[in-house]
Amino acid sequence: MLLAMGDDQELGRITLAQVAQKAGVSISTVSKVLNGRQDVSPPTRIKVERLLEAHAYRRTTRSGREAPLIEIVFHELESVWAMELIRGVENLAKAHQASVVLTESGTRHSPSPEWIEGVLQRRPIGVVLVFSALPDGVKQRLRARSIPFVIIDPAGDPDPDVPSVGSANWNGGVAATRHLVELGHRRIGIITGPEDMLCSLARLDGYRSAMSMAGLGADPALVRFGDFHVDGGFEQAMELLRLPERPTAIFAGSDLQALGVLEAARVCGLRVPHDLSVVGYDDVMVARWSSPALTTVHQPLRQMAEEAVQLLFRLRAGESTATRMELATSLVVRKSTAPPPADGGVAAPEDLAESPPAG
Repeated sequence: MLLAMGDDQELGRITLAQVAQKAGVSISTVSKVLNGRQDVSPPTRIKVERLLEAHAYRRTTRSGREAPLIEIVFHELESVWAMELIRGVENLAKAHQASVVLTESGTRHSPSPEWIEGVLQRRPIGVVLVFSALPDGVKQRLRARSIPFVIIDPAGDPDPDVPSVGSANWNGGVAATRHLVELGHRRIGIITGPEDMLCSLARLDGYRSAMSMAGLGADPALVRFGDFHVDGGFEQAMELLRLPERPTAIFAGSDLQALGVLEAARVCGLRVPHDLSVVGYDDVMVARWSSPALTTVHQPLRQMAEEAVQLLFRLRAGESTATRMELATSLVVRKSTAPPPADGGVAAPEDLAESPPAG
């Protein structure tokens, strides 16, 4: 059996024998639940897990089967900022003589139900999740087995009981928009992210706040929701650039969307930044090498990942710690922004109606 003999001696906490008695099962069944074994019926497993969670049962000694692994879980690995997060996790894992396991699972909101079964069998020393939230059942099962977890949260606002590391999305939206206002732009479009993601709404709120502080109304016709990908940025930018009075600047809610805006400007025969200024968000590597180099909001992705791993090890050591850490964003000015054209330059080019996408 993989449980420490001292577990039944903990004062002030429920013992395994008491859990077994309350659940009406054997101690070996409780052990199987704790160790993620599959040969326990779902109703029994749920009953045992609820008892363990209700009585705050925690192991005091780590199992010899526990792997020196930190698992990082994404809903998609294609994202360009995934590599920054992976590098951050690896930096800290290496310092603690741990390896990193990558898993792709679920949607942008939470991992798939199947993932929890696998992670309980792998028994990593901690889990970093790039999601907005975790279902209550997943939280309970991880806690019952003393597997600490932290959400890296560029996408939402996790529950208060979920340890998380995020960034200042509202401030980033303000900084990007204020930069364009200070350059002299008045018709500023925004392509934020999906409407059901709080980071998208926070960046949009920052944009609206900056426009309001400048005494400018935020024209609803200049607001678009994208998908944080290049194609979505291109499609939404084409809509904005077809308006009778097009924007002279566009704030894109991700660097990938900003690349789509640059392509839309090229298709429309507009020069960036002479005819159209563009600001991105994230400051991933591609932003430095786009043409022109992209003015963007730096989101400290690698540092967010490093802080998440540090938080994992503090949780593992039983240290009390804040459940939410928010890191600062900052504006990086490069070559994709400039004052608007002297003549205003807001009329839509005449040939946009039938302009096909590039490629």
